Amino acid sequence: MTTRAEQKRLEGLSPFELKNSLIELADENVKLNAITMLNAGRGNPNWIATEPREAFFLLGRFGIAESRLDWDEWDGVGGMPQKKGIGGRFDEFIRANAGQPGADMLGRAIEYGVKKLGFDKDAWVWELTDSVIGDHYPEPDRMLSHVERVVHAYLVKEMCGGRQPDQPFDLYAVEGGTAAMCYLFDSAVINGILNKGDTIAIMTPIFTPYLEIPHLERYRFDVVELQASRYGEEGFHTWQYDEAEIEKLADPKIKAVFLVNPSNPPSVALAQKTRDQIKRITETSNPGLTIITDDVYGTFVDGFESLMSAVPRNTIGVYSFSKYFGCTGWRLGVIAVNRDNIFEGKLAKLPARRKAELNERYSTLSLAPEKIKFIDRIVADSRQVALNHTAGLSLPQQVQMAMFSLFALLDEQDDYKQVCQTIIMRRMHALTKGMGVTLPRDPAAAHYYVELDLLNYARRWISADFAEWLEGSFEPVDPVFRLAEKGSVVLLNGGGFDGPEWSVRVSLANLRYEAYEQIGSWLREVMEGYFAEFQKSGKTKRPRAAAKTPAGGKAMMAGGMATMIQPAKTVAGKPPRKAAAKTAATRPATKGAAKSAPARKAPTTKTATTAGAKTGARTAAKTPTKTAARAGATATKSAAKATKAAAKVPAKKVLAAKAPAKKTMVTASPAKKTAAARKAAPAKKTAPANKTAPAKKAAPMKKAVAKTTAKKTAAKKAVAKKR
Repeated sequence: MTTRAEQKRLEGLSPFELKNSLIELADENVKLNAITMLNAGRGNPNWIATEPREAFFLLGRFGIAESRLDWDEWDGVGGMPQKKGIGGRFDEFIRANAGQPGADMLGRAIEYGVKKLGFDKDAWVWELTDSVIGDHYPEPDRMLSHVERVVHAYLVKEMCGGRQPDQPFDLYAVEGGTAAMCYLFDSAVINGILNKGDTIAIMTPIFTPYLEIPHLERYRFDVVELQASRYGEEGFHTWQYDEAEIEKLADPKIKAVFLVNPSNPPSVALAQKTRDQIKRITETSNPGLTIITDDVYGTFVDGFESLMSAVPRNTIGVYSFSKYFGCTGWRLGVIAVNRDNIFEGKLAKLPARRKAELNERYSTLSLAPEKIKFIDRIVADSRQVALNHTAGLSLPQQVQMAMFSLFALLDEQDDYKQVCQTIIMRRMHALTKGMGVTLPRDPAAAHYYVELDLLNYARRWISADFAEWLEGSFEPVDPVFRLAEKGSVVLLNGGGFDGPEWSVRVSLANLRYEAYEQIGSWLREVMEGYFAEFQKSGKTKRPRAAAKTPAGGKAMMAGGMATMIQPAKTVAGKPPRKAAAKTAATRPATKGAAKSAPARKAPTTKTATTAGAKTGARTAAKTPTKTAARAGATATKSAAKATKAAAKVPAKKVLAAKAPAKKTMVTASPAKKTAAARKAAPAKKTAPANKTAPAKKAAPMKKAVAKTTAKKTAAKKAVAKKR
């Protein structure tokens, strides 16, 4: 076991570096116990989009044929594809290879460019063909002209809700979203858009590098965090922002705001209300606010709208193709700056001395360097200006980017999007099934990651005393170490993303469906282990419902396990479960216990005797549960022994009873109803004799069985009278 001191030392690392230590621990457990490591720490998807790749490789075959057509003097040596007549030759190639994988899409892709975007066919086919061969430097260096228009159309569809901006975006193709951010930070400071020591805002939780970069020596930004601190009606975290948090951006002292939208790790898109508020701020109190938004997960949310669409003048958009198309190894990203933007105005208003310095910096690129647009300065700065003539993303990469974009544009019914969303939701279902909780629904959630706040789960669904003990006895990273050491499960600590310290991030993108049910089970096992230790500590007090965290408070809690993504929603027509609704197993026995239980069907397991109750209790968590009560009825427990049973019951059943789950594990099922239970469920009748045995545990009884029992009892009395 990793000591607390060692954990404290390691928790200062980035989650992505801490992950390496967790992998080592998990690997040791794999060797000792011959089990499979489940690494849900990274966001690399385990699926790929096949058709755009097939089109890419078929285009490569056409490119080779065109090279040989141009020059075939020696074996193994070809020439350069020629533009004249290449459109016709392409049509012949597609007809000859009509049955080949990718042929249909490739043909439709060329047709889309000609008919939808108005491209000259020879110019369009030649750009793709010459680029797939990769025999020239990128020209233009920022992005190929036809490819830029294709990707622009894709961004309008996926990032702008299908609405064309008043002015188009200038795009810069880069080596993934990470390169985009590095280039942006540098050029913003070089060109005076931001200055060293400026105050900036970061919307948290957020991708860890965005927390670390602002503190580097070259930037030294003064950071203000805007926390996603909104809570739903049930007191659970919604991963949205209070109006007061967003209003901080109204202070002109804040020069920029950085965000990931949908967020990472919660994977929830900004609410319309928040987008409107930010737009109002940029139009009134802080018109010079620079917005940099990373929207890589936007394609997983239906109808997603980026701030680059809502506030185009102030926003620099960053998009990566890596997650949606399963192409992290391709390193494909794009920077988008609207042609009607505030950045050109900022450059024009720089002090004369700063302008002179910048003119000298870019003087080798133009005789009028002051007219070079900000996005073109980003390109030059990415190659230290002097190497600008060799700048730009490699041409084959740009072609693959175009194929991915065209694949989505041609998919008018969004079939591929629906498949990707289904993959994610099935894994979410498996995870929550393993945890024993309900599946929340939220149209703003991408669900690419799940952030689970374990401390809030402990506080809301077990007791505040348990949560207090847990927080005081262990480091916030202890759960991820336990998961690695005991279950060979690797997750990232949510505190490293400036989320709740006791939260964990689960990637739903990179493992098979069945693995997530195992991860859910291990998460539950870990919490049960903590609870067992808590009971042994002797600090157990009467369980009590925790007070709700006030709206606007620090984002320490994200909700119970069933609501860690987005609770307070009606699921399958059922009302949301109240936070205060507890089962008798973890609540002081009262006469009103049965009345205060939630009106849900309660699963039960059968035990025949008190002696068998202990055995049943030990195995209850492994025994499939069945719904015994009819709709509107509730499972009731013995009011006389509820508190005592709760103290003895294994942690697994206690935690399960607390989880707002479709299926919950309960303590050993009672044999007969108690008087208190009968008062709570008058519809079910039992023989008067049962009133003399209140200590026995009660079990739900079907009406038919109750009636039969009553008839038998009446018959016996009748016989007794005759005798």
